[in-house]
Amino acid sequence: MSMSPIPIAIIGGSGLYHMAGLNDVEELQIDTPYGPSSDAIRVGTLNGRRVAFLARHGRHHSLLPQEIPHRANIWALKKLGVRWLISLSAVGSLKEELKPRHFVLPLQFFDRTKNREEHSFFGQGLVAHVSFGQPICKKLATILYQSASTCGATCHWGGTYVNMEGPAFSTLAECQFHRSQGFDVIGMTNLAEAKLAREAEISYASVSMVTDYDCWHESEGEVNVAEVVAILRENAELAQRTVTHAVAQIPLHDVTPCHKALATAIMTPREHWPAARIEQLKPLLTPYL
Repeated sequence: MSMSPIPIAIIGGSGLYHMAGLNDVEELQIDTPYGPSSDAIRVGTLNGRRVAFLARHGRHHSLLPQEIPHRANIWALKKLGVRWLISLSAVGSLKEELKPRHFVLPLQFFDRTKNREEHSFFGQGLVAHVSFGQPICKKLATILYQSASTCGATCHWGGTYVNMEGPAFSTLAECQFHRSQGFDVIGMTNLAEAKLAREAEISYASVSMVTDYDCWHESEGEVNVAEVVAILRENAELAQRTVTHAVAQIPLHDVTPCHKALATAIMTPREHWPAARIEQLKPLLTPYL
């Protein structure tokens, strides 16, 4: 690809299918070994910086959480040169103080999904185990937290995002279990994204936008899409302002531990890397070839 590297990407979740303020937009369809990305990647200028935007569920929200091609998405962004990835996601709250319309910057994940295939680029003759004890880039999360606060969001630092399977919302029993474990918010999409971003040596942070109290709160009925969508629309404008502010603050040339994640992760000796896998994962492996 001949264009200069695009250092920053934004993945927009439910309710965020475009990025306000993105100028000089070019839509790219990038061929990946994993098929097409969720949608065309829109590359443009936001607050003076070149960024890429991708709608996680497609611009018409046509993909279930289980249908999101996470590997294609992250591979395509890596191919563009992305080093910093901002995730915007709708979540349910598991704590009283995390109210609908609040933003949360989680620092941990807990996995309750069953499909592991979309959680790694590795296998088939090339084995790697990245460190994932700190799954979020604190440098990027801090910038997002400060930007959200500056833009008027009620913002909460830290906590655990539990990644459920979906697509149905939780049962009350599941919800009570998650609360008993001390989890903070619940969603269906971020864990695979974070794992793949780490393998791709991309710094990743998530802005979790609370839309509901799941089904545990006595003042709320069961979650329904109409109410969630109404709050998503309110959150979207504030999220776009937050991201517009944040992209100008990112230290593009800084090197975080995330940017060197594969340096100590690959178990297979170099001379035994299958040629087909090297070709398939070239955007990730180039520094080590």
